[in-house]
Amino acid sequence: MAKLKYYHYDFKAMGSPCSVQLYARSPKKAKHAAQNVINDVERLERIYSRYRHDSFLSEINRVAAVAGQIAVDDETAGLLDYAATCYQQSDGLFDITSGILRQAWDFKSGNLPTKQAIETLLKRVGWQKLDWQRPILSFSMPGMEIDFGGVVKEYAVDRAAALCWEQGIKHGIINLGGDIKVIGPHPDGSPWKVSIRHPRKPGAVLRTLLLDSGALASSGDYERCITLEGVRYGHVLNPKTGWPVRYMAAVSVVGDFCVVAGSASTIGMLKAQQGPQWLQELGLPHLWVNVDGVLGGPLLDS
Repeated sequence: MAKLKYYHYDFKAMGSPCSVQLYARSPKKAKHAAQNVINDVERLERIYSRYRHDSFLSEINRVAAVAGQIAVDDETAGLLDYAATCYQQSDGLFDITSGILRQAWDFKSGNLPTKQAIETLLKRVGWQKLDWQRPILSFSMPGMEIDFGGVVKEYAVDRAAALCWEQGIKHGIINLGGDIKVIGPHPDGSPWKVSIRHPRKPGAVLRTLLLDSGALASSGDYERCITLEGVRYGHVLNPKTGWPVRYMAAVSVVGDFCVVAGSASTIGMLKAQQGPQWLQELGLPHLWVNVDGVLGGPLLDS
């Protein structure tokens, strides 16, 4: 029987550098598995990208603009069900209707939006303003939007690992822009080394984890931000106020599934001062660092 060999494929998708690392018995099998992963990630990007006029998400948002209703497929329904759960479990802080706030926040401009601009947009934010009765999504107010940005990349990571398993790949790791899922350990049973970046020090690492299974996702004000008079305004926006969260700098969570780790890390950011307690009660391994550089979480001691 042919020995397992290591293969590494880099690609770009969903605005991020991505990679598939895996072990396979032949270059052909490795390439076939990696290509299936890349094709599926690109498929999800075509469906759910807010930047594509021809995406299904854009079609939903054209319906939302006129307070209409639309029937969705099973995959989209699953994402909406998960978004509803996250909204409930976060006390309304994880809200896929809040993406519209980016219209006020231009992080490249270096300027803060006016309070009036934010207040105008906030009237069109709120999951509770939708009516989701599977498979029909209805909008009660014109001018709303939904955005799967906080869910779909992590969902793609989980799908990618599952696709590899279906093709007989049992050892490898998927990385989509820092959202990670382990397919399985190295063939000798050793874990993968996964680093959590420091949110303030470029090139620095907060922690290196050893993972032989599961997933890791992080949320933080790593890049997109505005700094004025010594105050840093990051891109993680509180959907109730329209303003960036200002307590956490970054949160990382380990879980069985990347989509769960991803939403948990985002909710941990949004919970601000209550984030550490919420994460602790959630019970998943995690690490956080606040804007003062204070670190916490069980992954510190792992």
